[in-house]
Amino acid sequence: MNRTRAGQNHEVIADALLEMAILMVRHLVDRDLSLTAASTLGRLGREEPVRLTALATAEGIAQPSMTQLVKRLEQQGLVRRVSDPEDGRVALVALTDAGQELRAERQRAYHARLAGLAASLPAEDEEVLATAMRAALPVVRQLIHNATKRLRPSGAPAAP
Repeated sequence: MNRTRAGQNHEVIADALLEMAILMVRHLVDRDLSLTAASTLGRLGREEPVRLTALATAEGIAQPSMTQLVKRLEQQGLVRRVSDPEDGRVALVALTDAGQELRAERQRAYHARLAGLAASLPAEDEEVLATAMRAALPVVRQLIHNATKRLRPSGAPAAP
């Protein structure tokens, strides 16, 4: 692929991902939790328990900011700190039952809103979008993985 074509592809990809981010932030995100708090709960639901330092790195925020966020989420009863079985000096962050339930409720609400938006499309456009998303999802997950690796200091282990 020549350089011009690659550059055009990069622009199309960047524009599409930006538009999807705008859709998510403006039309689908609840305002009861910050984006970082919601993302942190989601990550803990997929990867818990996680070291606070790894959580901060994965979420792209400074450790003191993550410490404050975890304290707020603890006060709300959504997360708890647990001892690392491999190193008793280290605390891990995990979801509480209330945190699991809130995360599940938010997922259901997002899916319902997205399904409603998709249903507003003509059937053929909905099918085109579904086909494109099936193809794009593994690639988007790879982008997320690559972005997370870039944030991790060299030599640091991946989040558990």
